[in-house]
Amino acid sequence: MDLSRSPLAQPFPAIPPIAGVTLRVARARYKDWDRADLTYAELAPGTAVAGVFTRNVCCSSEVELGRENVREGSARALIVNAGNSNAFTGYRGREAVDAIMAQVAGHLGCAPREVFVSSTGVIGVPLPQDKARAGVTEALSAPACSWEEAALTIGTTDTFAKGAVAQAVIGGRTVTLAGIIKGSGMIAPDMATMLGYIFTDAAVSPAFLQQALSSANERTFSCITVDSDTSTSDTVLAFATGQAGNAPLTGWDDAGADAFAAALHDICRQLALLVVRDGEGAQKLIEVRVTGAVSDESARRVGLAIANSPLVKTAIAGEDANWGRVVMAVGKAGEPADRDRLSIGFGGHWTARDGQPVANYDEGPVADHLRGREIAVAVDLGLGDGQAIVWTCDLTHGYIAINADYRS
Repeated sequence: MDLSRSPLAQPFPAIPPIAGVTLRVARARYKDWDRADLTYAELAPGTAVAGVFTRNVCCSSEVELGRENVREGSARALIVNAGNSNAFTGYRGREAVDAIMAQVAGHLGCAPREVFVSSTGVIGVPLPQDKARAGVTEALSAPACSWEEAALTIGTTDTFAKGAVAQAVIGGRTVTLAGIIKGSGMIAPDMATMLGYIFTDAAVSPAFLQQALSSANERTFSCITVDSDTSTSDTVLAFATGQAGNAPLTGWDDAGADAFAAALHDICRQLALLVVRDGEGAQKLIEVRVTGAVSDESARRVGLAIANSPLVKTAIAGEDANWGRVVMAVGKAGEPADRDRLSIGFGGHWTARDGQPVANYDEGPVADHLRGREIAVAVDLGLGDGQAIVWTCDLTHGYIAINADYRS
């Protein structure tokens, strides 16, 4: 399995401490590897929580319990297991999660529902309770770690640690948002994707935090794809410790609410793009911008049809300006489109306009663009005002190599 660092990797940012958040890692040894694979985040009493989760109907017990518990709006801890997804494991998988929640709750003196658990890795193998128990025990007394250490620990086939930071001003007080995420393959969002965690010291009500996260998710995590496969474990959680001392945000009309929501959207976008940059085997980051659709949602669906097309992705991997494959993907999307109004372009150069190849089209500038690492695909449907941006990566031999022996 080739897990050499992605050529699209970004350096890990300098992320300051978030008041009310303590990170620790441990070795549960879920797989035969020499690395930390259990992350523990301890959260201050009164921390608000919001989340979005996969719609995959074969989801894990971690997702089912997360959906239930996030409705209560409070959190004291997060445990993330790497190397075993604990999905499709029946009652044994549920028992393992219940045991982790009870163990951490007993340590903190909180309700088990305030302990959130995520697991990622191989599907169909129950999470070993003895290893989980030992790993949690080690984590509870481990020294505090850095954001980058936590980001590395939650990864599986990731080739670099992924983190992001943003700030907002609320009532004269600066609040900070920090996020870490894992994801490289099995990436096709359906409500959420990957495992992502955002922490802020802002005081935010659970209801407003949920509204802001759901809104940001629709335009970030739900607009990326690597391979069209929606994970059984996809989770994005946001935690607000309230330690910044701002007047609590409870709705969109509150002073500073727009600034906070913009910062949350910013950090979600940063994290989402990092996942695409680490797409398994990826050599190129692809932005698909769709305009002229009948609605924004229709534009997003067209964009995802293009971004998920193996023929489009392999053409870009081969640096081939085969715009006919983009036309094909638009046509199969099942959304309103008119062949005679369709325009296609790469890197700011139109190759087809209004259903016809551009007269005297010079492929040279497009070929030069496709030789780069970041590729822009433009599609104008000519039907309305709907628009969307979707991000993906190319499809290379590396994707096959990684996934052909994933369980090893």
